[in-house]
Amino acid sequence: MLRRTFATLSKPANIAKRDWSVLCPYLSPPGRLSSEQVMKMESTYSAKNYSPMQVVFSSAKGCVITDPEGKEYFDFLAAYSAVNQGHCHPRLLKAMASQMEYCTLSSRAFYNNRFGQYAHFITRFFGYDRMLPMNTGAEACETALKMARRWGYEVKKIPADKAIIVTAAENFHGRTLACISMSTDPESYGNYGPKLPGLMSIPYDDVPALEKVLQENGDRIAAYIMEPIQGEAGVFVPRPGYYTAVRELCTKYNVLWIADEVQSGIGRAGKLLAVDYEEARPDVVTLGKALSGGLYPVSAVLADADVMGVFTPGTHGSTFGGNPLASVLGIESLKVLVEERMIENSFAMGEKFRGMLKEIQSRHPAILTAYRGRGLMNAIDLDESKDDHCAYLLCKTMLKNGLLAKPTHGKTVRLTPPLTINAEQIAKAADIIEKSIVEVETKLKY
Repeated sequence: MLRRTFATLSKPANIAKRDWSVLCPYLSPPGRLSSEQVMKMESTYSAKNYSPMQVVFSSAKGCVITDPEGKEYFDFLAAYSAVNQGHCHPRLLKAMASQMEYCTLSSRAFYNNRFGQYAHFITRFFGYDRMLPMNTGAEACETALKMARRWGYEVKKIPADKAIIVTAAENFHGRTLACISMSTDPESYGNYGPKLPGLMSIPYDDVPALEKVLQENGDRIAAYIMEPIQGEAGVFVPRPGYYTAVRELCTKYNVLWIADEVQSGIGRAGKLLAVDYEEARPDVVTLGKALSGGLYPVSAVLADADVMGVFTPGTHGSTFGGNPLASVLGIESLKVLVEERMIENSFAMGEKFRGMLKEIQSRHPAILTAYRGRGLMNAIDLDESKDDHCAYLLCKTMLKNGLLAKPTHGKTVRLTPPLTINAEQIAKAADIIEKSIVEVETKLKY
């Protein structure tokens, strides 16, 4: 029950006087804020929907972060794969700065001189007829769900309000209500009910389960949405042939296959898209994160005309989607990826890194129980018998030693550096990881 009265609420600053120091005494410092000051302000004034690791980004280049005190760290999260091209890539900065001088936003109520070029470029680049621009990965997934339902009713002729979307257990497609309705993680959907209706979940990487649900409900199923590699679940790669089987079954039952490549795509897994490890083409692909190289929120949905054609004027949109700035960045981020051979580097450095993880595991088998991944999308599992928060403890130790990563689900640590990382940096990072494992191993008395 709310007990504060209007009279007891904090009064806003008198901004008419333009005394900005009232709002924030640090806006015109001399000097820089310390890490401690930054973390205290965020903790005091921001919502508590994150629990950040105790480090402050002050500057970033490539795969190296510097904090306000000047300490450097290897970034092995890469903003959840948003900075595949490396932090502050000079070509992306130049493209962004150049466009900002002319026009940043038109809205789709009017044409702008950049979006058409971007739409042409990205559809030819990935081999689809049409694209729909959005801003975030979650928005791209929401768009794909809306498109699938509309396609189900208008093209497949599913009875009104009876469409089903099949999802994979342990998925992560975002934080919107539709996305968390697909989640099987109580931390994502807890206390946000009721869930969006018309969803069915099956185990990931389970062809018989997919075939069974399609056999039983195929006339009502509009789409199957899945991550080609499950990121938040712990970087789980399906068995060989899974993508091919999904393609065959979705074709057989006239169901759209939506591949959420927001995290696994754009070179992260060592191919342009993670599904490219097999000859399997999804009907719909969602992209985001690295589509702007981390400079600006840019996402997109790709599909052929017979699917994308269900959207007509007024049926979907975004104020910022397709703006000139996003369009320029979308093109340049993909050109950089190819021209600087980042996809090939992701594949090669991933192979090298997993070789190092194999050696580390052979020396520390009691604590390091598994490693896996593709390209530079990797994870390690730790033994939980001594501490069920061992992954967090390892991440804290690696931070102290100069490497940044985040745990997921208690025992797992994702290791996803920018695709610009080189062999020397990979080797140094592996040394830090092993040094940190030794410290945790000693502390927990393995």
